[in-house]
Amino acid sequence: MEITATLVKELRERSGAGMMECKKALSEKGGDIEAAMEHLRVTGLAKADKKAGRVAAEGRIVLAQDGGHAVLVEVNSETDFVAKDANFVAFAEAVAGTALHSGAKDVEELKAAKTTYGNTVEEGRQALVAKIGENIQVRRMTRLDSANTVGAYVHGGRIGVLVELTGGDAELARGLAMHVAAMNPPYASPDKIPAEIVRKEKDIALAQVKDSGKPAEILEKMISGKVNKVLSEMCLTGQPYVLDTTATVEAVLKKAGAQIVGFTRLAVGEGVEKKEEDFAAEVMKQAGLA
Repeated sequence: MEITATLVKELRERSGAGMMECKKALSEKGGDIEAAMEHLRVTGLAKADKKAGRVAAEGRIVLAQDGGHAVLVEVNSETDFVAKDANFVAFAEAVAGTALHSGAKDVEELKAAKTTYGNTVEEGRQALVAKIGENIQVRRMTRLDSANTVGAYVHGGRIGVLVELTGGDAELARGLAMHVAAMNPPYASPDKIPAEIVRKEKDIALAQVKDSGKPAEILEKMISGKVNKVLSEMCLTGQPYVLDTTATVEAVLKKAGAQIVGFTRLAVGEGVEKKEEDFAAEVMKQAGLA
């Protein structure tokens, strides 16, 4: 059977595979488009398996929100170039939407969830690997379902934040999410700081002032002041608010009659060990000059 350009185009549109791969599949299957489609799916899975071990530390943080229900999903690629690809962006957004509406509580549940395209998230991931040629992973997700005020913010697809407040409004919650994205405070408030960190800061402050010759009661005040300052800077509530640096977050919350319940911050690739590449050496090697 003749492999026409129309047949190749139809298979390409259905499968998302490259033109040459579609032509080859049709040739091997005697022009049977259904058999060729199945062949591409099978070989696509094989490609996905081969690429699964490669480091994927780039990608996007994607948000989906409906009032007090919000999710952040991290979808990783190997390169920043692919992270900006329209197919990758569309997939990541579809995954976030699926996460929100499926009720998935973790990545494993999300991978098995059906998308609006009819396939599962995992099947969609494998198909995208076959199409793009990079390792792609749905790495993390976090969800927040609350009757409280929920704010969300994503900065450049690289950092995503969810914030939960009692009181306040959506504008304040989003502003605080922007603050967390920019300042990355380790803790929401002083009472959330682990006791061992408080003890460590007290030990450091004591070491700084013990040889000052001051009376014990003065030393105690000096230590307390130093510790409180450091602990305050570690917390969201103690930091100057990025949208109004004349006031602390604590003061802004108090004025709005609101309290911080908690927040979650995701940044692309955090915690992933990236391989340092010597690109000049790699080019030399490929050119046979190394």
